[in-house]
Amino acid sequence: DFETPGMAVFKQQNVDDFYEIGEQLGSGQFAIVKRCTEKSTGNEYAAKFIKKRQSRASRRGVRREEIEREVNILQELQHPNVVALHDVYENRTDVVLILELVSGGELFDFLAQKESLSEEEATQFIKQVLDGVQYLHSKGIAHFDLKPENIMLLDRNVPLPRIKLIDFGLAHKIEAGADFKNIFGTPEFVAPEIVNYEPLGLEADMWSIGVITYILLSGASPFLGDTKQETLGNISAMNYEFDEELFSNTSELAKSFIKQLLEKDTRKRMTIQDAHNHPWIKPLNSRQAMVKRLSVVNLENFKRQYARRRWMVSCSILSTVELLQRDCESDQEEEILRRRPRTRKRSSTS
Repeated sequence: DFETPGMAVFKQQNVDDFYEIGEQLGSGQFAIVKRCTEKSTGNEYAAKFIKKRQSRASRRGVRREEIEREVNILQELQHPNVVALHDVYENRTDVVLILELVSGGELFDFLAQKESLSEEEATQFIKQVLDGVQYLHSKGIAHFDLKPENIMLLDRNVPLPRIKLIDFGLAHKIEAGADFKNIFGTPEFVAPEIVNYEPLGLEADMWSIGVITYILLSGASPFLGDTKQETLGNISAMNYEFDEELFSNTSELAKSFIKQLLEKDTRKRMTIQDAHNHPWIKPLNSRQAMVKRLSVVNLENFKRQYARRRWMVSCSILSTVELLQRDCESDQEEEILRRRPRTRKRSSTS
């Protein structure tokens, strides 16, 4: 293994010599995740096999520099709410990331099985998401792919399960003075500045947290249209509302939290610190704390919509920055979205 500054060292040994590779846990277009056991310790991990792009002309697989970017970012991270990287191997066809095994399933899956959920309980999970994102942002790292599928639980069989943010395939270090623009992510959750091809920063993650919170409280998705184009149009036009039927038991504090995240102007949008200090997350007095305990999540609609969500093609646990993959997934999603009834009434758009 030779090392040049800034170049990730991937072990060139055979991963099978060190790990017992087990059942498949998930897959995407260019990656596959399997359970594995480290032979020397008996510890369990998740092995993410990422297909390498074999030539410049090819559109199959992930470019080496994209994989290196994901690995370099993961190597910097050590936080209770962020998935940990244990080891990296490489062979002719794949790079293999040995990651912390996060076996509690998706947060939304866990919540969909609850009988009732107060905003108080909901914010205990959202606060953990904020903790993880605050850690990333403190290092100048934007995740760029925050969505329900990437918010997992370490173990669901404990009183307050611990959130783990996963999938750093789109994550970038935001450098001061370097204009970074790109079009990527899952249409439903991307910020207006991504849609409009404007310079990107940490603010895009805050927008996504707003969308996630909206869905968590109501079951409805604020900008989701019948097609990818319509969804992106709704985002750019800020075409969303709090449907009275769906938000009848939602506190004004919760709505204000969402409104201040779904703010088109990145300079006015809440930062991660603002979100932490918002009274819905950190009540200023006993009245605000009481409101949170008495306000409930629309679980009935959440469960209905969540069941539909599960039908959607989800390769996202393994997403890479491949637009090709995104388009392929989006086309499948669109097909499913077209066949399903509207999730909510849309205010008319001119």
